[in-house]
Amino acid sequence: MADESSIYLTQDDLDRLFDLIESYGSASNSERLQKLENELVRAVVVPAEEIPKDVVTMNSRVVFEDETGERREITLVYPKHADIASGKVSVLVPVGTALLGMRVGQGIDWELPNGEKHRYKVVAVPFQADSHADEPPDPHSAAPKSGGKA
Repeated sequence: MADESSIYLTQDDLDRLFDLIESYGSASNSERLQKLENELVRAVVVPAEEIPKDVVTMNSRVVFEDETGERREITLVYPKHADIASGKVSVLVPVGTALLGMRVGQGIDWELPNGEKHRYKVVAVPFQADSHADEPPDPHSAAPKSGGKA
């Protein structure tokens, strides 16, 4: 049974994220990859059609706040789609890994690479990719997919 600190992922997100970790091999950012892997192994896996709408999944827009109360809105994306100027944050950056799989109202203390600790709390999930699978893509979110697997 899931507890308050559980995170939720779809099987597709879990598989793609493990593939991502594998593709980096023994890269220099192994600490980031290890943190992501630690999050993946503690996740409750839910079929895409059953994922709660308030969960931060890949390609979701999320509003979160830090310990100062500052709110930000980002889209959580795979590294190749990251563009900080557009608010697209990679799942491999600390805040991206920290928010992955969390539900509205959940918070987490997260240590950054420089040793600083921050607290992030999910305030809203205005758009969740899995809950909008039958809708046309938002032209402002991600580039259209080209025939291959993302």
